[in-house]
Amino acid sequence: MDHLSARGRVAALAFALAAFMLGTPAIGATDITDIGAIDQAAIAALPQFQAANKSLYDYGQQLQRQFTAQARHASQQQQQQLGRQFQQKLADRQRAVMGPLLQRAQVAIASVASSKNLSVVVDRRIVVFGGQDITGSVRDLLSGVGDPVPPVSTPPPSKVGFVDQQAIDALPKVKAAQDEFLKFKSDQDKTAGEKLKGAKTDADRDAILKDYRKALDDKQSATLKPMIDQTRSAIADVAKSKGLVLVVDRGNIVFGGLDITSDVTAKLK
Repeated sequence: MDHLSARGRVAALAFALAAFMLGTPAIGATDITDIGAIDQAAIAALPQFQAANKSLYDYGQQLQRQFTAQARHASQQQQQQLGRQFQQKLADRQRAVMGPLLQRAQVAIASVASSKNLSVVVDRRIVVFGGQDITGSVRDLLSGVGDPVPPVSTPPPSKVGFVDQQAIDALPKVKAAQDEFLKFKSDQDKTAGEKLKGAKTDADRDAILKDYRKALDDKQSATLKPMIDQTRSAIADVAKSKGLVLVVDRGNIVFGGLDITSDVTAKLK
């Protein structure tokens, strides 16, 4: 059953992965000089962020001990209520501790980007070649005395756009396609699982798994691939109409860029 469940997880994630990949191509254009990149992991490694994370970890451990003590003699309903209360406490502490640090980092990124006349800054993980790496400048600014000064000007128009993949996934027809595939997969899991219980030889098991995988691949091609193709086409059409040379997922935009999510979702409705 390990092969079956692993394959199921891969198949269930196929749509999300494919849709995500179309929004995160590798950046390699040498004729674009207004794109910056930053190593967010390097910023997170700064002492102030490390100290904040340590503080949050310790607070989380403290809450866990309190929850364990209070939930020991509580009913299941009371335990669920306690769990929500402690989760909210942790979320509140996270906002209080990390919020000012993230805001300061955002101002530093905007300040450096403005000084270099960058229209957009992306996560360095998606950059293969090109762009200006501003990690060192931002790190120096955050390590200095005093607060970074916000830029006085707005970013110049960018040729890099971004889409909010979660908003696209939430569209009724996209969600319907995902739900249809997941229901089919669940039925196939049960059917294949029952067949595997009765399999007598390795050859029998291999044949069952082969049929199972083919059924999922066929269903994926019938239900998910059309939505992926439509999404790609909608993004390409909007990007061309706005003169964009690159579109990435919103999660990879650190500063600037043009949000085309509403235009793309309008085409997909």
